[in-house]
Amino acid sequence: MTPAQIALARNALGLPNPQNRSYRNRYCAGKGHPDHAKWKAMVAAGLATVRQNEGGLGGQDTFSLTVAGATAALQKGETLSAEGFPGHD
Repeated sequence: MTPAQIALARNALGLPNPQNRSYRNRYCAGKGHPDHAKWKAMVAAGLATVRQNEGGLGGQDTFSLTVAGATAALQKGETLSAEGFPGHD
């Protein structure tokens, strides 16, 4: 992952925070958004998934990290939430 992709992934996970634990896994960006291409590259690499706009969210796609993508974005001492990533508590 590029530094820009790691920053996007950390934002999607809600990191950093005082608990050092992810609490969400989503990022919305439409096709004209400057981060859309970065997310599409993460999807192509297997680091994220996308739910394409289905008429809602103002034309935005919703991206979520895979376990591999989320793990790559963690810093030392941080963990993934069991709710967002079952089995990776």
